[in-house]
Amino acid sequence: MEVDDQSPVIEPLAAVCRAYQASSQLLTIEGVQRSRGIAAMAQALQDNFNVILEANTLDLEASREMAIPSVLLEWLRLTPERLQSTIQILRRLGQLPDPIHQAMTTKHQVREAQSYKQLVPLGTIALIYEALPDIASITAGLCLKTGNSLVLRGGSEANNSNQAIASALQTGLEKASLPIDTVQILPAAQGSSIRELVTQERYLSLVIPYGRPSFVQQVMQQSTAPVLTTAIGNCYLYWSVKGNLDLVRWMIMDSHSSEPDAVNAIEKVLITTHHKPSALTLLWNNLKDKGFEVRGDADLVAQFPEQLKPVADIEWSQPYLKKVVAFKVVDDLPGAIAWINRYSSCHADAIATDSYAESREFNLKVDSASIYINTSPRFYRAVEHSPSVFLGMSNRKGVRRGLIGVDSLTTTKEVIQGKG
Repeated sequence: MEVDDQSPVIEPLAAVCRAYQASSQLLTIEGVQRSRGIAAMAQALQDNFNVILEANTLDLEASREMAIPSVLLEWLRLTPERLQSTIQILRRLGQLPDPIHQAMTTKHQVREAQSYKQLVPLGTIALIYEALPDIASITAGLCLKTGNSLVLRGGSEANNSNQAIASALQTGLEKASLPIDTVQILPAAQGSSIRELVTQERYLSLVIPYGRPSFVQQVMQQSTAPVLTTAIGNCYLYWSVKGNLDLVRWMIMDSHSSEPDAVNAIEKVLITTHHKPSALTLLWNNLKDKGFEVRGDADLVAQFPEQLKPVADIEWSQPYLKKVVAFKVVDDLPGAIAWINRYSSCHADAIATDSYAESREFNLKVDSASIYINTSPRFYRAVEHSPSVFLGMSNRKGVRRGLIGVDSLTTTKEVIQGKG
């Protein structure tokens, strides 16, 4: 399944306008029908299962010849298990209650009138993403659940996969008698410009970039529409001397278990001089046995030259996005907090300690979207026995920081109703 080079080029403005018009239609469509649309999109993915995997195989073969980074290859690889998981996530989304138009009381009341707030859609959302073809389906489901339209702009490395998935999603919309323009795709192979898309602030309510930090930063700098940034990697763990070794080992390893993108993987560990060398060596050997590369700051490398590889200064503020963990010595908990606030990605940071006072201080003073105390920060798109579905994690203040889910794609409308 290859992209037809003779197909008409889709201009960003035209795609955004069609999606914008579809978002207006969605305002009057009941939640039950939108839920049916999500179920129909899931079924369309199921019906086109092999077609999508074949398209992904073409992308993988082409990408190997292009020598794209290994992390993108891993994100690009769409296994049957990943695709089936995506279908299950969509089906779960379709079963959730309708979040739109829920009424909420307000403290402020106007005299001789009643005031209340309603959750309403944002409007038109653009997802700009690297590899990760399955992320388009999850975003489409979240958008339809919240009454938003979606414009997709994936990377050229996943062009065939993205086209096959978008086609299936639109088929599902059509079968559910919903506006097919609810999901638009701008093929990267046709040379559609990201800048042209993200500067359509008249029609776009939100831009969500998803990929490596440099990619997210590039989109954010170009966009004139509001941006909900996603964050991946460079999460810190402070291992207190009062923390359990077995717990720390599990927290690190489990945090790297999310597939295909280990969003909240612990890549940096802060320790103090009070840790026993035997405990450190045991942890490092355990990590190496599981395929991790272990690095350390200058002091640790000097003390354990055969165990650790040196860390360059720039690495403390950058994610590895692979199974690498770097260790650094700090003076104490306040030193760890100051270091994390300066160098982490500020979306998910953790502490391992048996001290309530330490965990409380860490929670109060670390300026991150999510704090994990004595538990793995592993990211789940859909948690078992929980109705929630999440696209990713945001570290951006001023928008919706934290987990990106249904709530992140809505806003509020205040209604003041008088007696005439």
